[in-house]
Amino acid sequence: MPITGIYGPDDFANRPQGQLITPPRAVPVPAGPTWPVPSLEWTPQVERATAPLYERVKHVIPPIEWPLMAPTINAINELKRARGAVILAHNYQAPEIFHCVADIGGDSLQLAVEATKVKADIIVQCGVHFMAETSKLLNPDKTVLIPDSRAGCSLAASITGADVRLLRERFPGVPVVAYVNTSAEVKAEVDICCTSSNAVQVVESLNAPSVIFLPDRYLATYVASKTDVKIIAWKGACEVHERFTGEELRSFREADPSVQIIAHPECPPDVLAEADFTGSTAHMINWVRAKRPRRLVMITECSMADNVRAELPDVEMLRPCNLCPHMKRITLANILESLLTLREEVTIDPALAERARRSVERMINLKN
Repeated sequence: MPITGIYGPDDFANRPQGQLITPPRAVPVPAGPTWPVPSLEWTPQVERATAPLYERVKHVIPPIEWPLMAPTINAINELKRARGAVILAHNYQAPEIFHCVADIGGDSLQLAVEATKVKADIIVQCGVHFMAETSKLLNPDKTVLIPDSRAGCSLAASITGADVRLLRERFPGVPVVAYVNTSAEVKAEVDICCTSSNAVQVVESLNAPSVIFLPDRYLATYVASKTDVKIIAWKGACEVHERFTGEELRSFREADPSVQIIAHPECPPDVLAEADFTGSTAHMINWVRAKRPRRLVMITECSMADNVRAELPDVEMLRPCNLCPHMKRITLANILESLLTLREEVTIDPALAERARRSVERMINLKN
């Protein structure tokens, strides 16, 4: 079913003027005990300790680069054990983070679910700020750190809690679904969250003829094509996925008709029309594991293709590469700094967190 309407900030005359929509920042808090900086020299001991980790990434990290990364990787792994910390990493993190220091990796839904099971007192979120907020919502009594609080998200920055309230005024009684790529402030104003993995299921679970779906206009279009529920969308978009084009994909097919193309539903419709498969990051990875195509174009953030190739080196990746500048703010160096100083800690106002937590938990507890 086509989207029945799409709205943005300019469509509300009573929207607060001069409002800046900026990525949320971690609130500065006093640092915990600062530990001494470990040696970051490439030594025979470090080489031996990290050799099994290099086996995981040898197909995507050249041997000449490994001695530059391995000492920091080794220091992070030793320090997280000493601190009693666990590292969560999104699929878009670079291979040296995703495969070599993360304890848990996955897409937004996987990380949200796993965050509820974490036993450690400290969570280091290697992803963007809304993911760290989600971990904090689900672990209010734990210390949640993000190595760089500037790691924002174009989707999360496209909408505010005030915008959601204006949408509710415009469409009274219509339930609101928020993609997890939103701030805690927005999550506090909606009925339920979703990820790209379960968006259709979440929309249909509300048993309503119409649903407000925000903030990604392209994911909303994809969901509308899979359900009879009328979708009212917001004019947000992912700055990585919206840059892909159908013409770009057709050029890959012309060069090699046997190539397989898989795409994330945050991409524009003309891109999805050219794809052999459309799905969330987790669904894309599972598709590659099952199909093992000879040559593959993966239409999503670059590092995910590297992470898949590290696991499945027999699959040749042809990459129309778009990097997420926010994800790439997370580095080995600032992960180590975060563990040394316990900065930057994510804090959320308790009253707002209580409301936001309900929308996330309602998604997690949704029965399949």
